[in-house]
Amino acid sequence: MNVPVFNLKGEQVGEVDLPETIFGVKVSQPLMHQALLRQLANARLGTHDTKTRAEVNRTTKKLYRQKGTGNARQGSRKAPHWVGGGVAFGPHPRSYKQDMPRRMRRQAIRCALSQKAADQQIVVVEDFDMPEPKTKAFAAVLQALNVDKGLIVLPGRNVNVEKSARNLPNVKTLFAMYLNIRDLFKYDKLVMPLSSLKVIEAWLG
Repeated sequence: MNVPVFNLKGEQVGEVDLPETIFGVKVSQPLMHQALLRQLANARLGTHDTKTRAEVNRTTKKLYRQKGTGNARQGSRKAPHWVGGGVAFGPHPRSYKQDMPRRMRRQAIRCALSQKAADQQIVVVEDFDMPEPKTKAFAAVLQALNVDKGLIVLPGRNVNVEKSARNLPNVKTLFAMYLNIRDLFKYDKLVMPLSSLKVIEAWLG
């Protein structure tokens, strides 16, 4: 699959062949859905907690005598139906961790990349050569590339690009080795230099 290669001015300077083993696999929606649910579940802290009637700090005195008042019998202000009482069936700390084989996780990323390629949402640039961190200049580059909401995939640390992009609300920079299913779904277009393509090919090829 051939895609055009652009420079930072938005001009096409060549083409590159995307490997079929990564960007041309059969897309499996259930596999990507499972991988996304796993990542979202593993991001949950699970620190939520509510107090049961055994944990709330309230009086243990019986409210009124058992018989003769005409009211329903009550034994404790800690009961869940009282304001300030314990919570029945409330959440408690737990782990939401889900396991998924590494082979399946990587295949899900291949499926997402293949879907991006099929929808023509992959933008390959020659290189991100920015002399200084400048948000305005970087926004102009994205405008020239026709990218409104994009994931910038870098081969490694690039301070100028990272600082230039971090104030843009719909842009995120990410190392190629940290590609994940959530970010691939969240951003419309995938913008990467040729060097990032080599890292992805070495990782997923």
